[in-house]
Amino acid sequence: MSLDVKQTEHRPIGNADELVQFLRDAERPTGDLLLGLEHERLIFPQGSNEPVPYGGASGIGALLNGFKQFGFTEFREAPDLPVIAMQRGTETLTLEPGGQFELAGSPFKTALEAHRENQRHNEEFQQVLAQLKLRSVNLGYRPFFTLPEMPWMPKSRYGVMRASLGARGSHAHHMMLMTATGQVSLDWRDEADCVAKVVASVRISPLLLAMYANSPIVAGKASGFQSFRSRVWNDVDRARCGYPQAMLDGSFSYRAYVEWALDAPLLFIRRDGKYVWPKLTFREFLAKGFDGQPATHSDWVDHLSTLFPEVRLKKIIEIRAADSNAPEMTSALGAVMRGILYDAQAREAATHLLPKLSPDEHRALHDAAQKDGLSAAVGNKTLADYAAEFVSIAHRGLERLGGGDEVLLAPLQKIAAKRAAPAVHVLATFEKYGTSFLDHL
Repeated sequence: MSLDVKQTEHRPIGNADELVQFLRDAERPTGDLLLGLEHERLIFPQGSNEPVPYGGASGIGALLNGFKQFGFTEFREAPDLPVIAMQRGTETLTLEPGGQFELAGSPFKTALEAHRENQRHNEEFQQVLAQLKLRSVNLGYRPFFTLPEMPWMPKSRYGVMRASLGARGSHAHHMMLMTATGQVSLDWRDEADCVAKVVASVRISPLLLAMYANSPIVAGKASGFQSFRSRVWNDVDRARCGYPQAMLDGSFSYRAYVEWALDAPLLFIRRDGKYVWPKLTFREFLAKGFDGQPATHSDWVDHLSTLFPEVRLKKIIEIRAADSNAPEMTSALGAVMRGILYDAQAREAATHLLPKLSPDEHRALHDAAQKDGLSAAVGNKTLADYAAEFVSIAHRGLERLGGGDEVLLAPLQKIAAKRAAPAVHVLATFEKYGTSFLDHL
C-alpha cells in the first residue's frame, strides 16, 4: 500500500471539477511516457512456515534496516515511531500490513531498465535475507496460518484501516495481511489516451489474472482457486474494488472515475498528525466537511490510494490483476503492458482480443479466471486459447516501440505454450511435498 508522505496541499477543494483537473494535470507528452514496477514478497524464517513479526533481531524492522548498507535511508512517520520504509533516490521499500515486503521501483522508459533495477534489488535483498536467516517466497497468498496468528506492522494507516476497511467486507483483513501482488504503472498523454489504455487494460485483465495466477494454497490446504488472492478482493469492499461500471459499459472518462471515487467511503483522513475515520463518503465529506474542516486536495490524494479497482488511476494507471510471482514474471508484466498500452496498434488489437462481453459477463469471466486460471471458459474456448496471441501482440508492439523489451516476454511465452499458470506447478508441488513445499518451489 501507499507510503503516506507529508501532506503539502492543504487547499480546500472547491468542487468536483478540481478533481477532474487533478487527472488532467497528470497528462504527459508522448516522449515522456514512463513505467514502473512494484513487487510484493512474503517473508519467512529459513526452514519455517511461520510469519515474521516486525520486532526482533530477525524481524521485518531489521530486514528494512539491513538495506542501509546499500545506501537506503530510513523513513518514519514521526521521529519517535518505528521505521516503516527505506528510500534510495526514487526507489522505495515499504511494508504491507502483514509484513509483505514491497519494492516500488523507479520510473523508466523501458521495461528492460526496470528489470535491471529489479535484478539489482533482488541481489541486495537476498544478501540481507541471508544475513538475518530469512527467506522470501513469491506467492500471491500466504499458504500457511490464519488471521489471528498474523502480526500487524506498526504503520499508522494500517491501524485505522484495520477498523474502517474491516467493517466493509469479510475478506478485508485477508487482503491486508495475507496477499501479495505484482503491479505495473504507466502514463497517459490526454483523456482520450487514458480512456483507451484503461479500457484495454480492463478487457485483458481476466487473461492477465489467469496467466499470473499463483496462490492456490490457503491455510495449508488447496483452496480450489488458482488465484485466491484475487478471490479475496471480491469481499473486501464492493464500493472501492473490482471494475467500476464505467470501465465496462463504454462511458469511462476522467469525470466518470471521479464520480465513482466520490461515492466510495473514506477509510481515513489525516488531521494534526493523526488518522481519523470520518465514516462518510468522499462526496459527503466534500459537501459538509468533517469536524469543522473542509476536504483538501491532500485528502483526495490519500483517498485515491485507498481505492482498489482492478485498474486504478492516481497520477498513473496501475494494473492490479497479477499475483506476486518470480522477479522475472514481474519484469515480464512491465514488458507486456508497455507493448500493449504504449503502441496504439497493439492496444487496439488487445482491446478486441477477447469476445465482447457485457459488464456482467466480464465480471463472471474474472471470477472464473480466479478459480480455473487459463482453463476458464470464454464461449466455446478457454483463456488459454488467447494467451499466445496476447503475448504476440505485445511482442509486435515492443518491436515497434524499440528498447529491447521483447526478451522479457519469455516467461509469458512459456506459460502460453504450457497453457497453465504458475498456480498449477505450485499445486503439484504442494501435493507432492505437503507442508515443506516452499522448499521446492
